[in-house]
Parts: sequence; C-alpha cells; structure tokens
Amino acid sequence: MSAVRSRQRVEGGQDGHRRNRSDGGSSWRRYLRQGWVMLKGLGVTFRYLFRPPITIRYPEEKRTAVQPRFKGRHWLTLYEDGMERCVGCELCVIVCPSQAIYVKAAENTPEHQVSKGERFAEDFQINELRCIYCGFCEEACPTGAIVLGREYELAAFTREDLIYAKPMLTEPYPGASGRDPRREV
Repeated sequence: MSAVRSRQRVEGGQDGHRRNRSDGGSSWRRYLRQGWVMLKGLGVTFRYLFRPPITIRYPEEKRTAVQPRFKGRHWLTLYEDGMERCVGCELCVIVCPSQAIYVKAAENTPEHQVSKGERFAEDFQINELRCIYCGFCEEACPTGAIVLGREYELAAFTREDLIYAKPMLTEPYPGASGRDPRREV
C-alpha cells in the first residue's frame, strides 16, 4: 500500500490528485479571455464617458411632460357648472387594493345641492402614503369624479400632510386637473 501511495504523490503532487499537464498551456488563454471580457465591459463605460450627461437638475429644472400613462396626484373633478361629480357611491373605496380611500356619504337636499346625484361625499380622504397609484379608483368611478393627474411632486414633512382631505382633493375650478369638465364618462 505504501508503494502505491508514494507513486500517487510523485505523479499527482501532495494532495494525491493527478494534475492536468495541458493546464499550463490553457491558463494564459483563460486569462486572455477574462481580460477581453473586462475590456468589453469597460468599453460600455468609456462609450458613455465622453457623451454629455442627460441629468436634470431637479429643483431648478422640471420635466415639461410626463408619460401619457403616468398616474400622479388625485383630483376630485367638478362639472362645468361647478357641481361635484362625486355622488358618494364608495365604489372607489371598494376597489382600492391598498384601502387608502375613505368616503363618508351624505344626502343632497333641495337647499343644499352639492352634486347631481341623490348623495354626495361629505368627507373624502385619500392616504397618499398607502396609495399605490394603480388607477383602479379612476376606472371604478361611474361619474368620472376621481382622476389621477400629472402632478408628481407629492413630498411632505409629516405623515398627516399626505392624507389628502376633500378640500385639498377638489379642483379649485372646473378643468384645473387637466381634464375637460364637459367630458362624458
């Protein structure tokens, strides 16, 4: 047994494994291949190194337009005559996957007509921290009252500032959200 072990050590080295004699010839090919791959990777870096940057200096410069399918800040829209479109049906609350919307409906009276339906949203809140901006609320609304606008600057210092209540969500005038107030749903 000891003669066999000594023969393995002579042929294979200290650990007893045989070494491939062609390993020395292919090792420089492997290093050359790795070097070529590194140069190709650095080629991408060098290609963009001398191009002018496309960075926008955000607070000073702002994008002129966002993508057409962009979903930003929520708006409660108005009819052309200034009446609210929201009829307090709460379909947006039901369809919201993140449960970010709260609506408290109240009845319209002849003395206090707020919307064109039987009811109106007395209290309407959207928690912008919870919202995932999926647009389901916009799709579910039968009157087109809630829309997602193009505004993307939604930062605030406190959590309470990002819970938008009805006065903050309602358009200041019909069409302020960028949607035509005469549109049909």
